[in-house]
Amino acid sequence: MTERLKTIFGHLDSASSITHIPTLSASGVAPNVNSTFRYTLDNPILSHEQRQFYEDNGYLVIRNLVSKEKLDVYRDQFEKICKKEVEASLGMTVMKDVAIARSEFVPGQQAITKIQHFERDEVLFGYCALPEIVRYVQAFTGSGKTVKAMHTMLINKPPDPGKKSSRHPLHQDLHYFPFRPADRIVCSWTAMEKVNRENGCLVVLPGSHKGELLQHEYPEWEGGVNKLYHGIRDFDPNAPRVHLPMETGDTVFFHPLLIHGSGMNKTKGFRKSISCHYSSGDINFIDIKGTIQDSLEKETIEIAAKKLIAKGIDPKQVSLKELWKLKCRDVILPQQ
Repeated sequence: MTERLKTIFGHLDSASSITHIPTLSASGVAPNVNSTFRYTLDNPILSHEQRQFYEDNGYLVIRNLVSKEKLDVYRDQFEKICKKEVEASLGMTVMKDVAIARSEFVPGQQAITKIQHFERDEVLFGYCALPEIVRYVQAFTGSGKTVKAMHTMLINKPPDPGKKSSRHPLHQDLHYFPFRPADRIVCSWTAMEKVNRENGCLVVLPGSHKGELLQHEYPEWEGGVNKLYHGIRDFDPNAPRVHLPMETGDTVFFHPLLIHGSGMNKTKGFRKSISCHYSSGDINFIDIKGTIQDSLEKETIEIAAKKLIAKGIDPKQVSLKELWKLKCRDVILPQQ
């Protein structure tokens, strides 16, 4: 089935052979081979203090990492996709906010709150390959010849319509991923403009990356929730939270088990950010049937069913890990 999916979707370059599978513990993370550092690797890009901060907190902000000129290129491509001046690339998902989808049609970028899986859009994928980004990525994933860009997003958080639907519930990104080990996955999230508590900056629970993957479900919010915007079912409501205000080009790297989310956008403008989840080149795709992620797989396949059937594929014969194998794309690493 995987080979057939490769042929149909044309993702022949995305499922590189795995030559080495890290040994995993029962929790799905690699064993600690360094008594001091578990979540970072020896790499000259990070100082000792930066490594220790990530080890303790599960995230690290690097200021002014990506230039405004480069971000403007991605902004322009996003607007062209919204206006349909550029065709959405193969596998790309274009999403509308639940509040917008239920109202009258809103043209242009105001109708689009997120695009996902832009690995086949050569302009937007330029973000994933930025040397200034991937040099840091290697400190978390390792320094082989390649890393894998696993999940890409450009988020266009809309002004809240009054129902708080622009919020993103607290969640762990590993909830969505059928690959391990978690410690060799990292997200790069870059502010495309100034973000703060008014327009819905990220909020994190420092140190939560040291825990386990928790049960997720849709929160019962009055304004409804966007598709697959799952939140953690049970967590300590009194746990310390840190908001991350950022300037244009600031970038935060964070662990896939870090509990995080974002507040509603109380301004009249859109808040844009661009992100990519990376993994080591020898990531291990796993079967999540019968696990805490089982319901996620069922919902994702249901959402993709129409497209699969249109391609002559029986959704019942497809697993989530096969879909993710087709979405990822190798990134050539710069020489240190």
